[in-house]
Amino acid sequence: MAVFKPKFITFDCYGTLINFDMAGAAASVFADRISAENLRAFTTDFARYRLDEVLGAFKLYPQVVSNALQRTCDKWRVTCTAEDSAAIMTACASWGPHPDVPAGLARVAGEFPLVLLTNSTDRLIAHHVPRLGAPIHMTITAEEVGAYKPQMKGFEYMLDKLNCGPDEILHVSSSLRYDLMTAHDLGIVHKVFVNRGHEPGTPYYGYSEIRDIGGLAAVVGL
Repeated sequence: MAVFKPKFITFDCYGTLINFDMAGAAASVFADRISAENLRAFTTDFARYRLDEVLGAFKLYPQVVSNALQRTCDKWRVTCTAEDSAAIMTACASWGPHPDVPAGLARVAGEFPLVLLTNSTDRLIAHHVPRLGAPIHMTITAEEVGAYKPQMKGFEYMLDKLNCGPDEILHVSSSLRYDLMTAHDLGIVHKVFVNRGHEPGTPYYGYSEIRDIGGLAAVVGL
């Protein structure tokens, strides 16, 4: 991997840094309505509907979850209540970082300002930033931007706020679909794919691949 010294290292948060187990939360809530052999297909549909929801008109993330859950339940012809989506959001607030994250972030935080660009609300992300184990220079939420990744607006907003060009940052994510494809399309040259098994890699998008945040130091020559 070629060494690059960015002005900022920017991160996706959920899935990349926080162990964002939305599938596990939904499986727990719906275990009484969906058979064990169908739970994985059910939670996969839930993930797909969440992606579709963030591509539409902006609404806060609890509403994204609620809408996606209702659409999933409509497809599967099972009952969905407000309590179901509330339980999933409660679980979401409780999650912490992947085990590799605190040490991996701390290793680079002394040399580079760390920035989060997250599909979160201001209220929700406040639960998670203190658990990351390293100082975060700036946190930009979808609520602040008024749009979610993979839309371009969040990346454009972040670059403007950091007063950086797309060639001056290093963007880190475990998701090609939400982050790295859009970053590529905007000309963000330096990207890191944290391969946590969420999605298959696609080298066309021009990234360095690491298995966990512990590998990030080598990308920036530490």
